[in-house]
Amino acid sequence: MSPAAFQRRLLAWFDRHGRHDLPWQRNPTPYRVWVSEIMLQQTQVKTVIPYYQRFMKRFRGVRALADAPLDEVLHLWTGLGYYARARNLHRAAQLVRDEHGGRFPRDIDALTTLPGIGRSTAGAILALSAGQRHAILDGNVKRVLTRFHAVDGWPGETAITRELWALSERFTPARRCADYTQAIMDLGATVCTRARPVCETCPVAAGCRAREQGNPEAYPTPKPRAALPVRETVMLVLEDPQGRVLLERRPPAGLWGGLWSLPECAPGTDVHAWCRERLGLAVGECGERPGLRHTFSHFHLDIRVLHARAESADSGVMEADGRVWYNTRRPDARGLSAPVKRLLDDLAAVPAGASAAP
Repeated sequence: MSPAAFQRRLLAWFDRHGRHDLPWQRNPTPYRVWVSEIMLQQTQVKTVIPYYQRFMKRFRGVRALADAPLDEVLHLWTGLGYYARARNLHRAAQLVRDEHGGRFPRDIDALTTLPGIGRSTAGAILALSAGQRHAILDGNVKRVLTRFHAVDGWPGETAITRELWALSERFTPARRCADYTQAIMDLGATVCTRARPVCETCPVAAGCRAREQGNPEAYPTPKPRAALPVRETVMLVLEDPQGRVLLERRPPAGLWGGLWSLPECAPGTDVHAWCRERLGLAVGECGERPGLRHTFSHFHLDIRVLHARAESADSGVMEADGRVWYNTRRPDARGLSAPVKRLLDDLAAVPAGASAAP
C-alpha cells in the first residue's frame, strides 16, 4: 500500500471513528497540547483525563505553571508516576516564561531544547496545535508501523529506531497533518492494540504485512528482558504526640526526586540510634506494619514499614530544612510518592483518638 493510500484510508477512518472530543483537543494551544503529551507518555488516556482536567483548572497557562511552587505541581501529579515528567514540565514552563516571553517556540529545534521534550513530543505539539508537518514516533505509532511493515527487531535499537523514523516521515502527509497525527495515535490505542488487535476493523489491514503473516502480536519485537532485581528499604512512620507524621523532602534528582517521603534507613539499622543521630528524635518501641512492594521499570522495591511514637516534636524540625510534621487528617498540597501516600492514607483511616503507633 502506498503512503498516499495509507493516509487516505486512515483519515477516512479517523473522520468516522477517531477521538475528537478529548479535553486537550478543545482549544488545542501549544501549552494545552504539551501538557497532555507529557502526561500521556507511558500512561493511558483514561488515566490521564482527570489529572489533566485538574491540572488545567489550576494552571490555565504556562505562566501560572511557571510561577507555581514545585510542591504544588508535584501534588497535582501524585499518583500519575514518572515524576521526572512533572519536574521537567515545571522547569520547561519557567524557561518558556523567562526566555521566550511566555510563548512556546514554533520551531521544532528550539522546542526540543526544553526539558522533557524530545523529537516525537515536539513534533506532536507542533502538528496538533499548529498543523505543522512533523513525523512522530510514540509507542502507538511504533506499534502500527512495525506491524504494517513487519519490522523485525526491538524498536529501542538504534538501527530499528532509524528505520521507523524514516517510515514515519515517509507516511506523514503534507495536508491534514494534525488529523493524521491524532489518527495514527488513535489507531494504535484503540484498534492496533498491544494485545488482541482488532484487525477486522483496521482501515489499513489490507496492506499490513504482520496480518498477512498471521502474527501481528509478534510485533513490535519485545525488549530482551532480564529478571528485575529486588532492592529493600525501611520506611519509618514516626508520629509526634499530636499524631502528626514526620516527612522528609527527597533530593531533587533520582528516585521520587523532589517529593515528600517517610524517612528511610537501610535494613538492619538500629532505628533508635539512627533517629537520635540523624533526626534528633528519641522514639519509643518500634512496631511493624504491613510492608509493600513497589515496582519500577527497572527494579522491585520491597518496603518494610516500622511505626513508632516520637517522645516530642521539639527537635528543630522545620520545612526549610526539608522536614515537616504532617497531619494525615488535614493533608496539604505537597507531592507524595504512591506508596507513601498509600501508607499515610492508611494512617488517616485510623479513628480519631485511636493510636496507630505501638
